[in-house]
Amino acid sequence: MDRAKAAAADRSITAGSDFLQLDVGEAAPGGRADWLAGRLRAAIADGRVPVGARLPATRVLAADLGVSRGVVTEAYQRLTEDGHVVGRGRAGTVVVATPAAVVDRSPASPASTEVFADRPGTDVFDALRTAPAELDLTPGVPDLAAFPRAAWLRAERAVLHRLRPAAFGYGNPTGTPALRLAVATWLARSRGITVDPAEVVIVAGVSQALGLLAQVLHDDGIHTVAVEDPGSLGVRQHLRNWRLDTPPVRVDAHGLRVDDLAACGAPAVLLTPAHQFPTGVVLDGERRRALLRWAQRGGLVVEDDYDAEHRYDRPPVPALRGMLPEQVCYTGSVSKLLAPALRTGWVLVPRRYHAALVAAKRMADLGNAALPQLVLAELMDTGELERHLRLLRRRHVHRRDAMIRAIGRHLPGAVVHGAAAGLHLLVTLDPAVSDLDLAAAALRRGVKVQPLSWHGQRPQPPGLVLGYAANAPGDLERGVAALGAALRELR
Repeated sequence: MDRAKAAAADRSITAGSDFLQLDVGEAAPGGRADWLAGRLRAAIADGRVPVGARLPATRVLAADLGVSRGVVTEAYQRLTEDGHVVGRGRAGTVVVATPAAVVDRSPASPASTEVFADRPGTDVFDALRTAPAELDLTPGVPDLAAFPRAAWLRAERAVLHRLRPAAFGYGNPTGTPALRLAVATWLARSRGITVDPAEVVIVAGVSQALGLLAQVLHDDGIHTVAVEDPGSLGVRQHLRNWRLDTPPVRVDAHGLRVDDLAACGAPAVLLTPAHQFPTGVVLDGERRRALLRWAQRGGLVVEDDYDAEHRYDRPPVPALRGMLPEQVCYTGSVSKLLAPALRTGWVLVPRRYHAALVAAKRMADLGNAALPQLVLAELMDTGELERHLRLLRRRHVHRRDAMIRAIGRHLPGAVVHGAAAGLHLLVTLDPAVSDLDLAAAALRRGVKVQPLSWHGQRPQPPGLVLGYAANAPGDLERGVAALGAALRELR
């Protein structure tokens, strides 16, 4: 065999890899890194490369494939940005999370876009969640692929190793002592709230907390709870389900208008002071003082500490509960920090309501499942949850910035609000555009969003509420580009 034939034979041997039977000949010209990242992502998703597995060294895989080391490095970097792998020095590149489940990528049918046709009903979020689409840019969805599976498994093994048989029986409806203590410590350290663990009630997320509070307040003669406008449609639906009226109170660049609150005469108010949904504004110092003065005169505050831990370009703000505990009901959860599927949160109430709240929780479900509570307490106690939060903050900033750049390119004239914290952006648009029509047009193009008008009781400027935490930068670019095309179509 001459040298040319021998070289060709050598190339044919090294142009593929035993690892996943990769064949670089499948890659499009100039798209080798995209191809390799896609193949690796698919292998992680279907379990061929499980969580905890180590990917081949970049030099080794590059040699196997007959490509430059830069191609492999770039592919690994994309998986790192997506949160699927991490580089651990000499330990190599390790898989830490699987991609989110693949959704139906077929365009939405005309029937599926009817979710935006009329005034939203109580099933509107279920309808939007199940509508087929390629990309989901709706708010409130964390990076599910980043769930710390390895840390969770380690914590679960540690808990099971020392768990006594009696712990598998019925427990206290307020939650396990371990989690109530861990939550009290977490709130003291991160939110400025000093609370006895015995006052903490563990609940199935903020939704259940609001339902229990509504029952307690209704029985106490409080039948009206004012809410922010714009404010969460889902929150209003929960309160109204428990027969509470929800008069709107305006929100501006400084947060809730306390003068409007006083004028409406409501005995209680529910608000999101750390990161208002959907505008993203923070209740400023003067408004906080005015609200606390209103509460000292007998008003009751329900504080939903929405997105408080997800802050990037601003200092932390203390929780209202830490300033006036006997006039503030406080609730939070790990739905945006870990995953909504855990259905784990907490609620604190003034002492006069504690017994009634515990009774309502007992009658609701006898208490949350104990094992996930104990695992979460272990994550909090060992510092794993705090490390996870630091990782998320870095990733969220990268994705937020990618979405803002994409909005600048594809939605000229749009105004971005609430970028300093949270998991979503509010984008307001030309008044001539219907945000319901735009959301429906976007869904026809395979992208889910929420229109701002859903979240207002009074007329609002047209806008979209766009989540960025659950999608990689490239997907955010594609999703916002589709929104731009939908907007041009309407115009």
